[in-house]
Amino acid sequence: MEKTVAKNTKEATTKTTTAFGKDTYMYWYELMLLMRKFEEKTGQLYVQQKIRGFCHLYIGQEALVAGAETATRKDDRVITAYRDHAHPIGRGLGINSIMAELYAKSTGCSKGKGGSMHMFSKEFNFFGGHGIVGGQIPLGAGIAFADKYNGNDRVTLCYMGDGAVRQGALHEAFNMAMLWKLPVIFIIENNNYAMGTSVERTSNVHDLYKIGLGYEMPSYQVDGMNCETVHEAVSVAVARARKGDGPSLLEMKTYRYKGHSMSDAATYRSKDEVAEFKHKDPIESVLATIKKNKYATDKELEVIEEKIKAQVEESVKFAEESPYPDPSELFKDVYVQEDYPYIKD
Repeated sequence: MEKTVAKNTKEATTKTTTAFGKDTYMYWYELMLLMRKFEEKTGQLYVQQKIRGFCHLYIGQEALVAGAETATRKDDRVITAYRDHAHPIGRGLGINSIMAELYAKSTGCSKGKGGSMHMFSKEFNFFGGHGIVGGQIPLGAGIAFADKYNGNDRVTLCYMGDGAVRQGALHEAFNMAMLWKLPVIFIIENNNYAMGTSVERTSNVHDLYKIGLGYEMPSYQVDGMNCETVHEAVSVAVARARKGDGPSLLEMKTYRYKGHSMSDAATYRSKDEVAEFKHKDPIESVLATIKKNKYATDKELEVIEEKIKAQVEESVKFAEESPYPDPSELFKDVYVQEDYPYIKD
């Protein structure tokens, strides 16, 4: 079956006949459902004041992570902004440590010091989680530079929101990445709104992939609500990067069903707009394919859903029962030299 994948720098349409089998669709379904159930529970816990600070949910955007994970290796690198709960789930990091981090507990993946916006896992090659808008973009280029310098063929996926493309650091990173042919894929998660402000009100360039054209970077606009198109676009960019041909820019057209953060009522958009995008729900799309091809029975799908619900509930129990960090932890992980002098009184 042919699918429209992306627009290239000449705005032509690229098509693919890539076939995806049962294992891939079942993997996508389980992974996205885990992300969705985890985020829904996170929203409930935030309202209960179990989780404090800022909190940005990924509900609606799950295909961006799921499709990219099947197109990359586990030793590839991932870095993103502050909407960062789903990316480490995709990397394979257990949700117990993610939930514990949301609770600010010592068993969290950032030892309870990072919270919602600063998830990290060196073991799973996930480099954050960054609260500074656009701050991760040059860092992503830097990680890719290190891999090229060390002579391996790892690739870095550097995610950013559509609001981050207005940051000057993006242009500096793009120029250096192209000049040095760094193995980095810049991914714009274009969910139409930078906080509560639409792309049209903040950028003269509405098709954000065109920003890459000024650097002669291969740039594509991709259907980000579809695992198949995300996988295909990332696969092409990864192959280019591994060959040493440098970076790509992928503008993933997606949508968040919730507000920018838990404090955002999203009154700037209509119910009809949200409903329109819910018809494109990536989980429902994959589920429809599974049912159409009889990859799983209704009973088997029910078992998967119950298993995931149990995993999420277990993560809450783990977080509730975990201890808070000792106050002495405040001074650790700040400097490499652990005995660096500080005022104790």
